[in-house]
Amino acid sequence: MPFDRVFLDELAARNDIVDIVSQYVQLKKSGANYFGLCPFHNEKTASFSVAPDKQIFHCFGCGAGGSVITFVMKAEGLEFPDAVRFLAGKAGMEVPTQGEADRQAARRRDRLYALCKDAARFFYDTLWQPENRAVQQYFFNRGLHRRTMNRFGLGYAPDNFSALLDAMKAKGYTREEMLDAGLLSKSEKGRVYDRFRGRVMFPIIDVRGNVIAFGGRVMDDSKPKYLNSPETPIFHKSRNLFALNLAKTTRNGYFILAEGYMDVIALHQAGFDSAVASLGTSLTEDQARMMARHTSEIVISYDADGAGQAAAQRAIDILGRCDLQVKVLKIPGAKDPDEFLREKGPDAFRNLIERSENHNAYRLEQIASKYDLEDDEARVLFLKDAARMLAGIDSGVEREVYASKAARMAGVTPEAMLVEVKRELGIRLKKRKTAERREIRSPVGMAQPKDRSLTYPDIKSAKAEEGVLRLIFSDQKLVAGLKKDLPAAWFSAPVLRKIYERALELDAEGHMVDVVAFEGYLEPGEMSHLTRVLNEGVPAAEQQKALLEYINTIRLQRVKDGTTAEQGEDPLLTFGRMKKQNAGGQTI
Repeated sequence: MPFDRVFLDELAARNDIVDIVSQYVQLKKSGANYFGLCPFHNEKTASFSVAPDKQIFHCFGCGAGGSVITFVMKAEGLEFPDAVRFLAGKAGMEVPTQGEADRQAARRRDRLYALCKDAARFFYDTLWQPENRAVQQYFFNRGLHRRTMNRFGLGYAPDNFSALLDAMKAKGYTREEMLDAGLLSKSEKGRVYDRFRGRVMFPIIDVRGNVIAFGGRVMDDSKPKYLNSPETPIFHKSRNLFALNLAKTTRNGYFILAEGYMDVIALHQAGFDSAVASLGTSLTEDQARMMARHTSEIVISYDADGAGQAAAQRAIDILGRCDLQVKVLKIPGAKDPDEFLREKGPDAFRNLIERSENHNAYRLEQIASKYDLEDDEARVLFLKDAARMLAGIDSGVEREVYASKAARMAGVTPEAMLVEVKRELGIRLKKRKTAERREIRSPVGMAQPKDRSLTYPDIKSAKAEEGVLRLIFSDQKLVAGLKKDLPAAWFSAPVLRKIYERALELDAEGHMVDVVAFEGYLEPGEMSHLTRVLNEGVPAAEQQKALLEYINTIRLQRVKDGTTAEQGEDPLLTFGRMKKQNAGGQTI
């Protein structure tokens, strides 16, 4: 374990999972458990459960699960050690000294955070050197004030292959650390050099205030226009948003989702302090969920060009899956928010927000833009295309409102439009039922783990192996004698064998066998699968008898596949004899 087990037990005891999850999810008690809408995927019906007696959470929809530590890892986008420190801080606990390997990993992360912070200071100081007045003027010409530039820590990377390298070496950082942080690049011949050169610099800061990466922009028309940090041990593009560290404190009831760094900075300067942007990639579900923790409404303000509008369409789907209300801003007479603000001012932009369209209206207009609605044949194609879009709206009232809008756009009656929408709904329903029937007809597929990388090679054995695990997590006294009666090698499913071996080790060391003991030991998918297994519950009585039956089943399957057999006996004969004995209720 990366952390002392006694410490983790105390950490879990001081951070009750219901209390922690309630800070992110509205929970309602039902029976022994609590239920709510899953924060990790979009859903309309609560399938996210928290079991206070087991101190675990599990979503029956997306399969996510684990202890309070796993929840914080997913909710805050943290690695295991950082999630432990996060919870320790909440509980006022001091994190104990770890093993040497873990101390080295923690030191490495701390060094990278410190290095990125010092690099940001270097870029900032370089910007304000007298010889770089032309660079300063670049920002001033873009309409930025000195106060705004300071707030965002803007800087400049000299047009030199080793300026940052030399400056950071002087501070005691190694080339390897600079490569790890994505500040250096390496040529095919092994030569290292500054990754960012001759660019204005935008530090990327996480929600805890750490500088984790950079974006660099050229000041002319050379390519690439933007250069971003690569993925590093402390920076994951899909799990961070530019300026979220500032936007999370906004009093606005919405976030503005823009495309670029300059758009976001210009919006903040103009008083729109809830603006954020994704980091050189299309919006991801992780980023959408991050915003959903702070707001329920998103105003998309992407560039007015074709690429920006296509990106807006993709973002609408992703944000909708996270149950966010979405509006789309139209920016007339300007290519992006930055240009509009400089030409028209904050009041005009605020008016745009107030008149921003619901995403359904926006989509209808995007569909209509592809057709000549004066042409009868084109109108028919528009109505069919619009009906497919409208059939995807869950709310019947909302669907009818936008069906009427589409009808007006095409010059037909609302009733005619609704007939076409109803036809599309029927097609969707038929497809869904077909998929459900296919699922029902495939019990083997339903019995498999949701994470297909954990496939069970022997379903019958694996279900018995799951039963063994549920029993020993429920009553650790049942572990006694299992090493002899049920060797780990008999487990057919690798993930279940891994959990079983760990449970035997914990018991032998005198530790509790509970979910917290598997934090940092199991991969996220494995942890989610463990909580699904444990959620099924255990037999109310005669657990020893149930355990023996599970062992019999597993052993019989191993004889059947030839893994084990009685000495000197043909495996098929052994299987037949044991099956007959088992049918008679005898222990094998």
